[in-house]
Amino acid sequence: MRVKPRLFFQIFMCTVLVSLSACGRSAGSSNDEAGGQNSKGAPERAEISIMTITPSTPPASDDNVIKREIEKLTDSKLDIQWISNNVYDDKLNITLVSGELPDLTYISDPFGPSFRNLVKQGAIWDITPYLKDYPNLQKGVPEVAWELTKMEDGKNYGIPRGRDANDVSFLILRKDWLDKLDLQPPKTTEELYGVLKAFAEKDPDGNGKADTFGLSAGIDTLTGTFREIFTGVTGSWKEEGDGLTYASFLPEARESLAYLAKLYSEKLLPEDLLTLKTTQVRDYYIGNRAGGVIDKTGTGPKVYSPGLKKLVPSYKEADFYPLATLNGFVPKGTGFNGILAIPKTVPEDKLKQILKLVDTWLTPEVSAVQRFGIEGIHYRIENGVKIVDPDKLLKDNASDFNQIVNSIDPALNPPPANPELKELEDLRSQVDAQRSKENVPDIGVGLYSPAAEKLLPDLEKRISDLTAKIVIGQEPLSAWDDLVAKTKSDPQFIQATKEMSDAYRIRNGH
Repeated sequence: MRVKPRLFFQIFMCTVLVSLSACGRSAGSSNDEAGGQNSKGAPERAEISIMTITPSTPPASDDNVIKREIEKLTDSKLDIQWISNNVYDDKLNITLVSGELPDLTYISDPFGPSFRNLVKQGAIWDITPYLKDYPNLQKGVPEVAWELTKMEDGKNYGIPRGRDANDVSFLILRKDWLDKLDLQPPKTTEELYGVLKAFAEKDPDGNGKADTFGLSAGIDTLTGTFREIFTGVTGSWKEEGDGLTYASFLPEARESLAYLAKLYSEKLLPEDLLTLKTTQVRDYYIGNRAGGVIDKTGTGPKVYSPGLKKLVPSYKEADFYPLATLNGFVPKGTGFNGILAIPKTVPEDKLKQILKLVDTWLTPEVSAVQRFGIEGIHYRIENGVKIVDPDKLLKDNASDFNQIVNSIDPALNPPPANPELKELEDLRSQVDAQRSKENVPDIGVGLYSPAAEKLLPDLEKRISDLTAKIVIGQEPLSAWDDLVAKTKSDPQFIQATKEMSDAYRIRNGH
């Protein structure tokens, strides 16, 4: 058949311009499996959307210098949706229900009912078969985290966001206030009461005003932490006999409520306890108002010290003093803080791109960017040691990126050259060593019970509401006794306890 002149010209031009024109891609050709190729045959940058949490106001911008460097080193383009940790769970639940998840989504509770349902529906990628091809995912995340984030089918439906199992949120006190008032770090809750009372009543800031108090904390963090301290149980379940007991209903949990109600009535806690957001909790400490907070030891130089040093020039890094234990107890971390999940709406080729992104991000070269920043901007090198400017790191939201990928590789923690930071690091090492001997793991992580899945969200909300009212004096302790007695006789609670006990025995090979 004779080819028309116009069509012949088109075919000729496609042949000549094959490297520049769409004609160069025939219907039978496909992009490179690892992520596609551009018109010149080079791999395309991975364009990946992310939704995650941030404590910063404002969060890192789209043209943030650290973000650009991470994109350069991982050959990616990241569209990051930062959500305040004050509202993240609400936003996440709406997103989960909609089923329209970004390519990589931070799941704060990988065992919550909404996420479990998506897994059961096949809407989330099982990444287990792919892990062997991405070795840094194993190196940069604790082994215990991979184990504890498995669903009941033994598979991983997300990348754990790694955390040091010893670096848990626990009580931090102002060491300079302790020294000024000639007080020793407390070892018991009774001693802690005396310290907090002195912080509130003995003018530790020396301004002659009654404007300080003991401990800054949000209500849920406060009640949860002290329940664990009093019961000696991390999490919600305690092993007793051949089964599990719900820790919130132990007698010691009631004692913790009486203790906190006493602290609040004596104005040793913030008056606006029930409405405090995370940023406001921290602001009380940074503003030289509170003598203690509940947080992780590593947050001192990044979150608290820069602002407080402006108000109190004599404040030192090691004045951010973590208690190793209280009442002989400290919780043990799970090695993770949430997971990064990938929805099945992402094709397999892009799934591999995402895994490669995180795998590359976990290398020392890339992880060091969010830890130390960029040479000449955030740090300089003297005698082979990185001298970091924490104010510049803070300004450029370096710690925000830990909310996406956080490597626990010890190689990223060289001894600090700053004597003040070295003193803090030595203190943290001592605390970690003591905690590793006494910390108590959460035995309930990842256990599955259909009855508990239905019961616990409503029960925990009722517990949260009632404990808050008891702490601020709106309800008597007898109301707690009524709730415990009524719940213990509920058939659904009995069934949930049985199923959790069965799941625990199965996991432990009994």
